[in-house]
Order: sequence, then structure tokens, then C-alpha cells
Amino acid sequence: MDQRVARRPGPAKQSVALGTSPTTSIRPVERVTPPETATGEGRAAAAKALTVDARGVSLTFQTRDGAVEALANINLQISDGDFVSFIGPSGCGKTTLLRLIADLQKPTSGTILVNGVSPEEARLKRQYGYIFQAPALYPWRTIERNVALPLEIMGFDAKERRARVDRYLKLVNLSGFERKFPWQLSGGMQQRASIARALSFDPALLLMDEPFGALDEIVRDHLNEQLLRLWDQTGKTVVFVTHSIPEAVFLSTRIVVMSPRPGRIIDIIPCNFPRNRTLEIRETPEFIKIAQRVRAGLRSGHSYDE
Repeated sequence: MDQRVARRPGPAKQSVALGTSPTTSIRPVERVTPPETATGEGRAAAAKALTVDARGVSLTFQTRDGAVEALANINLQISDGDFVSFIGPSGCGKTTLLRLIADLQKPTSGTILVNGVSPEEARLKRQYGYIFQAPALYPWRTIERNVALPLEIMGFDAKERRARVDRYLKLVNLSGFERKFPWQLSGGMQQRASIARALSFDPALLLMDEPFGALDEIVRDHLNEQLLRLWDQTGKTVVFVTHSIPEAVFLSTRIVVMSPRPGRIIDIIPCNFPRNRTLEIRETPEFIKIAQRVRAGLRSGHSYDE
């Protein structure tokens, strides 16, 4: 876990249940209509603050064998309260793009703003929480002490740390496991503890890099439902990396389909399902239609003969 991430102002009086966030919008920059001429959905999007604004972002790695172009001309806007999933083949740059947003890497060209400032400034202001593929819990610390670690680093007093640990462990259904060690919990429970840790300092943005990828399908489905409830209760903006089409369609307000390296945006697909949806929605014609569009986008950008 990146221990440099954020504490938002006025933590003591904040509530976990922030209600329903407004209608979301995400689209390539070149399609955005200026506020003065926007109509309909364009006006709604223009009125919302952007959590992430990427323009012309490219990244090239220099290796012994020569330059490797990882990302090419990424233009993307993510509005406050969105749940956006990146999906694409392995090696297409999904995690790399997430790391650029988190200031864990720097783009070769283009610009990224996070909450209106550079990724570096957002990191220093601790405005995001990062959840890795593995839980990354310290085995010698209990669950409550793992969740409290960012709060200790940020200087929260013991009373506030206790209140926040209790609040977020309850939110991820881990109350009663405070004194357990990570090795005493299942993989799904460990990942929920890592989510509680990322939420503990109340960042506006959650960056999630395939957090459920190593779990079996039953546990994964359960955690998907829990994550949706958590997103609805907290009003966070979520950027989520996945290889799973059903997971992307079920969780997201928008799905960003990416091509093989160099990663480009092939399609941005809206998912206008109710926020309180359940797994049964996966059997509906609307869900299947969106899943087919995602699959078609992945096939159009990938040559299986290579």
C-alpha cells in the first residue's frame, strides 16, 4: 500500500452514508461539448467536477532492447461519483494508467489532473486510496492495527483512530475480527480489510487494481455486491481494473475498453443500471447486450493470430 495517500479536511464530522451521487459522465476529451453550447447530458457533465482528466497521455518505457510504447494518446474524463472500470487484454496498460493517476509513474507526454491538481500534488494531499491485487497486510499486525496504519502515519489521535477503524471494519462486514491476524482470515476477508484501510482516511478517490482477481467466483460475486453497496454509501469515485467482462458490467457506470499494447481507448460504454442492483441483473437482456459490446470491442482491438 502506498502510505502517502490522503486525509480529507474535517474528518471528525464526516458521515459514511453520503446518499446517492448525481448522474455520471465519462468520455474521451475530444467529444466533450463546451458548457456554453452543451445540451442535455452535455450540460449535466459540464456542471460536474472532474476527479480525473487525462489529455493526450502516452508512456514509453526505455529498455535494453529498445523503446516499449505502453500507452498511446489516452484522453479520458472521470466525473465525481463515477465507478469506472478499465478492461483489456493482459499487458495493455490498464494498471499502468492507474499508476499514472496515482503518481506512481510519470507519463512521457500529455497531462493528467486529479481533483484539479497534478497527480503528485494529489498524492501529497492524500486524496486517493490505492488497493492492490494482493491485500498487502502486515502479518505481524492485527487487522485493526493494519487498518489504523495510515491513520498512525498521518497523526490521528488514538480516539479518532479507534472510531475510524470501527466504522470502516463495520462497513466491510469485519466487525469482530479486529484482533485477528491476516493469516487467520480468508483471502476475501483480507481484501476487505485492505479496502477498509484505504477508506480509513476518507479519500475522495479509490484506485483498485484487480482486487478480486485471485478469488474464486463465489467469493468474487459476494465482494462485488459488497463493493457496490460501499460505493453507494460513501459516494466515492472508483477506478477499477479488471479482466472480467461480467464484473466490469455489473460494477460500473462506465467501462473503458482498451486495446493491446500500446494501450489505446477503443470504446467507452455506459452502464445505466440502478445503483441498488443485484447479481440477478446479469440474466437480463440489457446486461447481456452491454457484455456483448465489451466483448466485441476487445475482439476488434486484438489479433488472436499473433
